[in-house]
Amino acid sequence: MDLQLELNKTGGFRNLDLLAKQVVEGFIAGMHKSPFHGFSSEFAEHKIYNQGESTKHIDWKLFAKTDRLYTKRYDEETNLRCHIILDNSTSMHYPEDAGTSISNLNKIAFSALASAALMQILKKQRDAVGLSIYSDAYDFYAPEKGSERHHQMLLSKLSEAVTSKPETLTTETYTYLHQIAEKIHRRSLIFVFTDMFQTTEDDEKIFEALRHLKHNKHEVVLFHVTDKAKEMSFDFDNTPKRFIDVETGEYINLYPDTIKDNYKAAAAVYFKNLKLKCGQYKIKYVEADIKAGFNTILTTYMVERQKFV
Repeated sequence: MDLQLELNKTGGFRNLDLLAKQVVEGFIAGMHKSPFHGFSSEFAEHKIYNQGESTKHIDWKLFAKTDRLYTKRYDEETNLRCHIILDNSTSMHYPEDAGTSISNLNKIAFSALASAALMQILKKQRDAVGLSIYSDAYDFYAPEKGSERHHQMLLSKLSEAVTSKPETLTTETYTYLHQIAEKIHRRSLIFVFTDMFQTTEDDEKIFEALRHLKHNKHEVVLFHVTDKAKEMSFDFDNTPKRFIDVETGEYINLYPDTIKDNYKAAAAVYFKNLKLKCGQYKIKYVEADIKAGFNTILTTYMVERQKFV
């Protein structure tokens, strides 16, 4: 079933928390026959109930699903701190005709749901999470906390971001990354969701800002959010089209096939250079195709968490 992201009266996503939970549950279930068995050392959440133990912490919902008794536990808690950075620039709202189902999201909606799923895992771990959102301004900042009230507030801000397309076309990503870096003082695992669309002149400035994020021994993961079929493979039917640069407003009218080969070659070089540059600066680069689901995002988190702690 293709779950829907319903809009509430304010234009945000009404059921983002529920969808995030289902994304995480699907991810875990796909890794193991039982949702939690053999995975408790990672999630620090469940262990098999032993006769004679207190029944206070038995998870009865899990018992209904598995017919086995598990108790919740937090004895392997590591108090990880995580900060999620979300690019809400104009280009992140591509494609504009995307729907609100999980299989048909634009880049900002994909990034918001991926962030919410990461937050769901961090919540299970009782870890602290913070959030920064930027567009044509530094729109929102919240420091790392682990309370339920804080979690719900961050979900609300993610929901709002999906429907708050900035009016200004250009975004100086590097400016806001520097500002965010100055706010994160304690060692943290930092996830950046961005499509990396900027002028060629800004490339080096952005990597200088990403390096700034690594100060204080932070670990930085760059999720490069793309619509791979369109933005890398130029998969358009060969009818006359107007292609508009959403960051500058410039446009060109043409038949896609006339430039497809050259475009794909240039895109391949650009993506390769991004990966090499990230490797040079010890930044984890992860391609995040909006049509490929969320397993790559969550798997990356699990791997980086093990390395971080």
